[in-house]
Amino acid sequence: MWQIIKEVKQIEVVAAIIHDDEGRIFATQRGYGEMKDGWEFPGGKMEPGESPEEALKREIWEELETMIFVERLVQTVEWDYPAFHLTMHCFWCHIESGSLKLKEHEAAKWLTKDQLDSVDWLPADRIVVETIKNEME
Repeated sequence: MWQIIKEVKQIEVVAAIIHDDEGRIFATQRGYGEMKDGWEFPGGKMEPGESPEEALKREIWEELETMIFVERLVQTVEWDYPAFHLTMHCFWCHIESGSLKLKEHEAAKWLTKDQLDSVDWLPADRIVVETIKNEME
């Protein structure tokens, strides 16, 4: 008996865990696509030849018209969604300049550690939220 193996689409992205001087984290709500309305850390796909840090700075500029400083890698999350496998590199970041203008997202919030569970995070982002809560103790 032959078994058909379906090739799963692989997507590699970067995400910014933007924090402020008050210890709050910036969360965004997707405004498009099959995961519309889910909450996530802003970011996007890496282009060929880009480092994760370069991709993250470019994506945050494109999505939020904000320049960020990428501090350090927090974690890389591997997650299987129904239509694709996601590899998401998540970095601590802070704002260098700009006003976080929402160009692609429906909404955004600054959340304290105690408020992190108040939004409906996308599944891969939930893993990062747990890591952040542990690091903020």
